[in-house]
Amino acid sequence: MTTAKETANRDDVAAPSPADAELPVPPRAAGRSSAFAWLWPCTAGEFIGTFVLVFFGVGVVNAAVVTGAQVGLWQVAVVWAVGVSLAIYISASLSGAHLNPAITAVAVVYDRFPLTRALVYVAAQLLGAILASLLLYQLFGEAILEFERRHGLLRGGPGSELSAMVFGEYFPNPAVFGTAEDAWRIVGLQGAFLAEMVGTAMLALVIAAATHTRNRARPIAGTEAILIGLGVAAIISIVAPLTQAGLNPARDFGPRLVAWFLGWGEIAIPGPRGGWFSVYILAPILGALIGGGAYRLVARYLLAPDPESGRPPDD
Repeated sequence: MTTAKETANRDDVAAPSPADAELPVPPRAAGRSSAFAWLWPCTAGEFIGTFVLVFFGVGVVNAAVVTGAQVGLWQVAVVWAVGVSLAIYISASLSGAHLNPAITAVAVVYDRFPLTRALVYVAAQLLGAILASLLLYQLFGEAILEFERRHGLLRGGPGSELSAMVFGEYFPNPAVFGTAEDAWRIVGLQGAFLAEMVGTAMLALVIAAATHTRNRARPIAGTEAILIGLGVAAIISIVAPLTQAGLNPARDFGPRLVAWFLGWGEIAIPGPRGGWFSVYILAPILGALIGGGAYRLVARYLLAPDPESGRPPDD
């Protein structure tokens, strides 16, 4: 898995073949081609990677909630971990495997990742999440309807977050605490915001530790995805009972938007209690900036530069 900085600075232009060399290219066209050589591989990487992440992660939530195939949060968390690791392996060589607008925000703020490229990354992440959610509804649509009939749920009506939770997220976790207003006192808006912020801060800290060039104890190349996946499983096990562990604005907003179109309406957006934007969009971004920034401070001031990396002392 490459770091965000390495992705931003790498030369994505393939060497021309002899046949290509014979064809004259206007200087302006050549400049434009070089400037946007990153566009297709990076867009494809973020789209495919987020699609895979959401397919496995949101897919296991569908399976657990409406079919009971998985029992307990740990089983769900393990499948999430596998999905995250596979998504990283698939997309790392194409785009650096951000797969999360909060992680892209970290790259912009701390690693001088270009803002234009960041916007493309976020758009690709959202599109991948939306299409994966649509595919999952094709797979689980009838099972979701049966689940709603069995529990007397009117889609879009009070309490229907018990079925909407297979796409978007709610606090407290409806599968754990139910949907009655009494459950709302267990996790309030401030508590949910804190849980998502702390959970994403830990995620960003793990990602930074696993990929930063100054960390000589980081895993060998190609195994970072496994460590990050294990970190995701551990974080989900702690945070999911409170907020379903969003930790990723694309993972929440893409499926939530699909749920809105599929009939959950205001139960999906803005949700029965509001706070959707602050808890599942703003809190993960702030948390990632805190966790990612904390490790970069440690790396800059407490870790000696790796002489083999060729990085300057102030990297």
